[in-house]
Amino acid sequence: MSEPILVDARGHRCPVPSLRLRKAMETAPVGARLILLATDPMARIDVPYLMREQGGRICEIEDVDGALRITVETGAVPKD
Repeated sequence: MSEPILVDARGHRCPVPSLRLRKAMETAPVGARLILLATDPMARIDVPYLMREQGGRICEIEDVDGALRITVETGAVPKD
């Protein structure tokens, strides 16, 4: 498996962390892992919603040095 893609959104408020993660996911292949670093606690709510919308999954949510470290895996975008 390749190295995870790091998305650093520390210091930004909602919705910036989710938007940066979504943008990084647009070019990532299906099954890629991304790590979002965010200091806004709303990312804990917004990212799971984004994953449901984009067909990905949450692998892990950790609190590390005052920031959230959210590891996700991309999936196929669900059809309507």
